[in-house]
This record gives sequence, structure tokens and C-alpha cells, in this order.
Amino acid sequence: MRILIAAAAVLASTVALGDTTTRYSIVFMGHSAGAQVTTVHADGQVDVDFSYRENGRGPDIKEHVTYSSDGTLTSLKDTGKSTFGAPIDEYFAVKGGRAQWRSLADHGSATLSAPAAYVPNDSSLEPVAAFVRAALRQPQGRIAALPGGELTVSKVLDSTVKDGERSEAVSLYAIIGVDTHPDFIWLTAEANPKFFALIVPGFLRIIEEGREGQGAELERLQIEAERARLHEIATRVAHHLPGPILIRNVRVFDAEHANLLPLQDVYVYRDRIAALYPAGSLPREAGTVIEGGGRVLMPALFDMHAHEDAWNLVLQIGGGVTTSRDMGNNNARLQQIISEVDAGETLGPRIIPCGFIEGDSPYAASNGIKVKDLQGAKDAVEWYAQHGYRQIKIYNSFHPEWVAETAALAHQRGMRVSGHVPAFMTSAEAIRAGYDEIQHINQLMLVFFVGPKDDTRTLARFYLLAEHAHALDLSSQPVLDLVALMKEHGTVLDTTLTAFEGNFTQMQGEVNPSYAAAADHVPVAVRRAWLENSMNLTASNAATYRASYDKMVKFVGQLYRAGVPLEAGTDDIAGFTLHRELELYVRAGLTPAQALQIATWNGARFTGRLAELGSIEPRKRADLILVDGDPTQNISDIRRISLVMKDGVVYFPAEVYEAIGVRRFADPPAMHPATPAGLAPRPAAP
Repeated sequence: MRILIAAAAVLASTVALGDTTTRYSIVFMGHSAGAQVTTVHADGQVDVDFSYRENGRGPDIKEHVTYSSDGTLTSLKDTGKSTFGAPIDEYFAVKGGRAQWRSLADHGSATLSAPAAYVPNDSSLEPVAAFVRAALRQPQGRIAALPGGELTVSKVLDSTVKDGERSEAVSLYAIIGVDTHPDFIWLTAEANPKFFALIVPGFLRIIEEGREGQGAELERLQIEAERARLHEIATRVAHHLPGPILIRNVRVFDAEHANLLPLQDVYVYRDRIAALYPAGSLPREAGTVIEGGGRVLMPALFDMHAHEDAWNLVLQIGGGVTTSRDMGNNNARLQQIISEVDAGETLGPRIIPCGFIEGDSPYAASNGIKVKDLQGAKDAVEWYAQHGYRQIKIYNSFHPEWVAETAALAHQRGMRVSGHVPAFMTSAEAIRAGYDEIQHINQLMLVFFVGPKDDTRTLARFYLLAEHAHALDLSSQPVLDLVALMKEHGTVLDTTLTAFEGNFTQMQGEVNPSYAAAADHVPVAVRRAWLENSMNLTASNAATYRASYDKMVKFVGQLYRAGVPLEAGTDDIAGFTLHRELELYVRAGLTPAQALQIATWNGARFTGRLAELGSIEPRKRADLILVDGDPTQNISDIRRISLVMKDGVVYFPAEVYEAIGVRRFADPPAMHPATPAGLAPRPAAP
């Protein structure tokens, strides 16, 4: 959630009568992970310590804020370390009506002719309540943003929460313009409201210490409010067209064989692909005609590595993804989201859940089920099997000696076994113990660099590769042995190359290469965040880190050519990341068509959905995307999706993206009802 690292400026604050310190608990899925400690001094200056640890990583930020006599912000200073260990040094100040800012990623200035909000790259949460107050004093709750754009704040609901004898009137506000979805914040309901809580449903709660018991009710109310907004979007952008639907004059991508077929007419009836004919050869009646105009029609994409929330799902549809494999989440919240998507209440792909199992340790992640012993691991497998999961994911703090028996039980229940490689275990050992696939290229390659004392529950799992992978000889015997082992066991690699591209290659101030093509399409705060690297890449180590990343990409190509199956997933912001992942496959030496095959045919194959998804064939589900250009020749054309179909329902990415503040990548195709006498006149093929 972008609001975790982006606050605001041009603030208003009540000057305290004396120093006052307030502690806020930071809780990830019931697990206390850190705190924000805010001290308001008698002169109105504010000092904040903001720190947490989740999954072995997290920021440490010290913040100092000063105000003018009327309470408006005059300066903000943030220092510390980011989530992956990069330094933070950010400054903002207003002097003589001119605002100036500087971070390790960028710098700038602007003359203030009206109130404006500065959106830092890294900050605590304390300024957010003051920003909301400032925005609400502006017409329609709108305030200009720095370095650019506009932010809008609106009240969503009022409520009263109770904690024993004490009750508190609170209000929920939505902030639009910081991220590719609304951010939500709870404030006290008073003339000068104060920060009360920030909640990411199913994942995170930040709330004043001692008030944690009120978090569940706030989360319930927020989920209801978000659901109403999501339902409105889902209703507005879903087009239930009269059938049969004819998608006319398209080049069909044969995902099984990774090639492009001659021009076709494709008929869809209800939720299924009904028939394919050579273009113009056998016209039939149609309720709706979609003019393909020679575009490429593909099976819709699979995202094989997601951690879904309701807003990420909207981006998935915009990016052409109609099936998403969730690789670890809050189980109760995920099941609720799946039900909402299946019922059409929320826009999103069908979700295939993977059962997350983590060991108990100070470094443990908070997803799924956390276990303390082998029996607990077996119980977790049984729970997932009983709830319809067909895959488990083992994580970093899981004990190596539990893997073989856990995997064996999962296999007995018909489930696939995958995961990170547990600390103090190697990927080769995990494969021999029963892993069917491994998540992330770094988890696979750590076998070449990890020592007996290296704890990969920490940031060592990133920095070991960054510092050493450049020197790996891909023709060496250890590398060849690992490739042979994967082939022998049929082990699949869930690559997530984009998860490391920015971290290993991006200097501060450069746009993250994974998102360069999307940077001009997203809100300013998101674009600015893509100028910052959370890992400590410097002038002295950049050449090494970049060479290490290049070796990781080359190894993926080597695995593919050796016959090791690959899966395409994101593990980050939906849609944009998957498109970049496919570009990186081409960089690794695959053809664009082979990259597309991985994101379609392989996705269906390794989720057990080939009978109904993954290719364009009669009687399969009508999950399709229409692409401007030819992604089998230029893989970057995959961003130019003009139409998405899921189970026969049509979505235009232009509408989906713009509903959440993202500028379109392609215009919708021409579409019209068939004429009474038959089909509308056929336009000339391009």
C-alpha cells in the first residue's frame, strides 16, 4: 500500500501545550511487527520513529517535521533505511512561498500559488491525518500534489467503535491520487480530526497502542465500504453482450505450438469458445460483432505468482490476466475475495489459492498458517486439502527436516509442493525432498553461494546473489548438475525476474526498468516511487549487481533451453509486472512466442486447467485478449491490450484502467450489433 511510504505536506496541526508521545502498534495478520512513536513538542515540532519487521525485512525511519505559527508545514526531514536496506535521506521545505524537495531519487522546486501536498518517497504515517484535514478545507477535497498531479480526499463513512466502557467516534476517508487504487485512513470524528488507524484488510493494522481491540470492527466496516466501490466498478466496466459474439478477422495465437495462425473468425457463445473459421469463409448469425481488424487474439494471461487484494484484481483484468495463482495470503480474507469475484461482486480474475505454510521464527512471514512442528505442518496440509487447495507453498522459516514428510503427505492428497527454500537448506535438497516447483530465481540460485552460517530468512537471500552471481560460470559442473536434477524431477521454476530487476540494476533517480513503459500512465506518486531503489545499489557496486542480474536472466534462458518448465508471475503490482516479465524472457533468449506460451499454456498446465483454459479451442472457456500489434514479433506489444474477455464477459482495459486513475494503453476495438440481414459489412483487412 503506497500510503505506507507516502505521506503529505502543506499540513495543519494543533500546537501541543507540552511534549506528548503517542505509540501506534504495527500488526501484520495478528503478529506485532513494530511501532510508530510520535512525539509532538511544545513548540509544535514533531519527531517520529517508524520501524517494523515483516518477513525478515522492513524500514527504519526517523522523521522530523516543523510547522509555521498557523500550523502549515515548513519542513520535513526523513532519514534511515528502506525495506531492503538502502539509505533514506529526504528533505522538503517551504521558504518565501517556494517549495523545495530533495531525495536520493530526485529533487525539485515549485512556487506555491495555492495549497499543495508533497508526497515523500519514504515517510512515517503521522502526517497523513493533517494532510486529510488540509485537503478537506479545499473545494471538493482536492489539493495539488508535489512533484505533480492532484490528490482528492472524501469521507466514506462515520462510525462509533467501542472498547469496553470507552467509545470513539471515527470517520473513514478515501485518498485518491497516491496509488493505482484508493488509500483509506481512519480519523477521529472531531473539528480537528487526528489519526486513528490505517488498515489493509486481511494483512495490516496500524492503530494507537491500547486500541488494538477496535481494529476488527474497523476492518469489517472498511471492507464493506471498499466492496461497495469495487462493486460499482465491476458493474460499470463489465459488458454482457448479446450472443453469439463474433470476433472477426483476427490472427489467433496457437498457445500449444507457440505460433500465429492465419486470419480467423472466432465465435463465442455464453461463456465458451464456440467455433473458429478461416476469416470470411463461413459467416453465421451473430448478436454482436467485434472488429478484430487483423489484431492478435490470444488466450488470456495467467499470473502465476500473486498475493491478491481486491484492488490488485482490478489491475489484473486491465493487464489481460483472467487467472491468478495466489501464492500466500490471509486465508479467510482470500476466500472472501474469491467468493466476491465468483459472484461478480468484485472485478477480477479467477483465483487459484496456494496454501502457505511457514515455520515459527522471529523472521517469519505472516501469511497462511504458521507451524511449530512437523505435526503442525501435516495439519496445515490437511486443512488446505479439505478446503480445496491443490498446492502448498513452504516458506523461509520452515524446518528443513520437515520437508520430505510434509511433501509426501501433500502428494498423497493430490497437491503440488512448491516454495522458497527453507533457511539452511539448498534448492537441490528441496527438490530431492519433494518440491515440484521453486518460487523465484534467487531461491534456486542461492545453492551456489550460500554458506552453512548464511541465514536466508534475512536480506542475505538478496545480497548474496547481488554480490556473487556475476562470477558464476553457467557451464560449470554444479550448474549443470542442478539443471539435470530439475529435468530428472520435472521441477518447475516460478521465475519472477522482475522482483529483482530494479533492486539489482537501478540507481537512485533512474526509473525502475520494470515499470519504465508504464511510468507515464500512473499517478505521480507511483511514478516518483519508481525512481527509488530499496536496495543499497551504489556507484561502487552497480557494475557488480547489474552483472549478477544479467547472469540470473541468462540462467533462466539456459534452463528453458534445457527443457526446464517456466512459469510467469509477478509478486508485485499486477499487469505491468507480468508484461515486463515476458520482455525479460525474450532478453534471456526465448522468442516472443515462447514467452507468450509460458504465460498462457504453461499457466493452464501447471494449475491443472488445460482442459478449459490456456488456448483458443472450441468448448474451452472464453478467456481471451485482443492485442494491438503483434506480440509474437514484438513482445512489448503485450501492453497494448484493447479487449479482455473472461467467461464471455467483455472488458475494455481503457475503461478498467481509467476507473482507477491509470491512463489507457490502447483504445477499444470497434463493436456493433449484427444487421438484421446478417453480419455487418466486412472492412478490408489491414
